[in-house]
Amino acid sequence: MRHALRYAGNFETNFPKLTSATTSFQGSDGQPHDYAPWPEGVDGLRISFMEKAGKKFVAVRIADDTSDVVLHNEMVLVPGEHFGFGVHLHGTPTVIEDNIAIMKLLEDATKKNVGHSDELLQIRARFKAATAKH
Repeated sequence: MRHALRYAGNFETNFPKLTSATTSFQGSDGQPHDYAPWPEGVDGLRISFMEKAGKKFVAVRIADDTSDVVLHNEMVLVPGEHFGFGVHLHGTPTVIEDNIAIMKLLEDATKKNVGHSDELLQIRARFKAATAKH
């Protein structure tokens, strides 16, 4: 499966107003910037991330073809562990083909967001079913 991580702006500025309908972020220039489109061929999870002070990247929104969940509690993304080794996050969407790393990201986000656990567990169940087919 092909998954993607997409930049959604600076955390401190943009997270307080993030919803599942949000399509842009306020840039450091004070102007709105549309989210980059998801890459073609992404058939797995779509994870939006923001940058916190100190160059920490955090997952803030997880979506599949059925659900789009804004996390109440952001989750720090750990390179290697959550999106594979040798992958770098940047302003354009990053395609990930490591199902194990994406499953770890989803499970860690679920543990940090018990208030969303039903929705996230449903995403997890669909993800597991889809990866069993591949």
